[in-house]
Amino acid sequence: MALGVAKPTYFLIQTDSSLAIRFRLIQSFSFQTSSFRNLSLNRNGGRVARMQASSTSMDFPPTTRSRPSRSIHPNTNPAPLSTAKSLYGRPSLKDMRNEKAANRARVYEFLRGIGIVPDELDGLELPVTVDVMSERVEFLRSLGLTIADINNYPLVLGCSVKKNMIPVLDYLGKLGARKSTFTEFLRRYPQVLHASVVVDLVPVVKYLQGMDVKPCDIPKVLERYPEVLGFKLEGTMSTSVAYLVGIGVTRRQIGPVLTRYPEILGMRVGRVIKPFVEYLESLSIPRLVIARLIEKKPYILGFDLTDQVKPSVEALLESGVDDKAIASVVTQYPEIVGMDDLKPKLLAQRHLLESIILVGFEPEDFGRIMEKMPQIVSLARAPMVKHVAFLQGCGFSMKQVKEMVVGCPHLLALNLEIMKRSFEYFHEEMERDLEDLIAFPAFFTYGLESTVKPRHELVSKKLLKCSLAWLLNCSDEKFHERMTYDSIGIEEMEEQEEEEAEISSVSSFLQLQKTPEEESTYSDEESEYDSSFEEESDDELNDHK
Repeated sequence: MALGVAKPTYFLIQTDSSLAIRFRLIQSFSFQTSSFRNLSLNRNGGRVARMQASSTSMDFPPTTRSRPSRSIHPNTNPAPLSTAKSLYGRPSLKDMRNEKAANRARVYEFLRGIGIVPDELDGLELPVTVDVMSERVEFLRSLGLTIADINNYPLVLGCSVKKNMIPVLDYLGKLGARKSTFTEFLRRYPQVLHASVVVDLVPVVKYLQGMDVKPCDIPKVLERYPEVLGFKLEGTMSTSVAYLVGIGVTRRQIGPVLTRYPEILGMRVGRVIKPFVEYLESLSIPRLVIARLIEKKPYILGFDLTDQVKPSVEALLESGVDDKAIASVVTQYPEIVGMDDLKPKLLAQRHLLESIILVGFEPEDFGRIMEKMPQIVSLARAPMVKHVAFLQGCGFSMKQVKEMVVGCPHLLALNLEIMKRSFEYFHEEMERDLEDLIAFPAFFTYGLESTVKPRHELVSKKLLKCSLAWLLNCSDEKFHERMTYDSIGIEEMEEQEEEEAEISSVSSFLQLQKTPEEESTYSDEESEYDSSFEEESDDELNDHK
């Protein structure tokens, strides 16, 4: 009310130049007083006459000489005051849309000009200027990516250089990933540039460390299988690891298994891992042996069950391998069930052996050879020819060579220098007949210094006569037990040889039940095999990786 009283008082002290002006002021004061009285009454009645109050709350200018007053009548609405034009006018929504479309069109034109097809970028937030988009393209190309790589995944252009790309690459570098691998890394998994370091990448790295993957091996895992950075912890990764532990894979071996073959983390248990394990079990391979196979060669889980494993087993059966021996073949050389087109390879290898061993080689002989040494499918012609020539040079006929090879096909893969030294000791120190070697050709597979010499010397001191099989085809513990005998009966010797006939003469091919610590003692034996055989096997192995 004070405001309403102050205004007319201010105007009443002006000069009395005319009676008309004075009358208007008094009339205005009366109108304001009645308006405020009405406003008070309306409030008491629950209604507020806002329009009426607002029309009477105008501030009058300090002087009326330069601008005449406007008369306000209670029954007439005052004329609206002209509004001043804003200095910060906003464009309309239509103008904004048109400008955005024009900017995107310029960006698309730039991308097409350098060979990038922007069709998949509709709906993706892109830079509004060509300069920013050019910066992104140049940064990606500085990482080694080509225009073709960008076209394979054009959505990478939606990543900001400073907010997305640089933080992700810096984090990978801190983990130890080599810059030289970034190009291939991004070609395989460019989606990583969309990831948040804290939300997406750090949890996966911590999970791998929790699975006993060594920090120094984390970069190797990521370089080999970058897709792992896109997995959720509660999804496929957890279930695949839990299943492997459930079938017998040792918990402390999970880290090494994932380091060698991290693709396991992306395999679905129900669709991939479990059907594979169950099929191997149907071949009479115990589940614990399957677990040991996975620990030693985890990449076998990557073999396609329908297109590789089952056709390979059928090819082995057709080549003459006995169905009861399939389990032994697979456990000795699991890579064989992952080979593409195994059937023609087996056929070619059989013809190769027939051409080298011309006398008496029968189709079923190839089946026996495969049962004892399935790795022969990867053996080249040159080493086989050399080994056959060596045996002939020792005085064996081709028929005897065929018999020895069928009995112990490892003769075609052993290191020739070691075979020569073993034969010299056999001939000069042991002074045995060639017939002994024909009966037990696996003699060449035993270490001369570690096994043959010590055992022969002990037997000679006791003046015992025994076959090579009785001398060598047993463990050290069993042999020392035999050395407590005063004499050896012929019948007893034959019975023992029959009991041990199923024992493999070359333990280095199959140590499935041994721990990694125990396996280290066999590292020297691998050198007894011909280097060309090892190279051939490594090449075959790389094909499956």
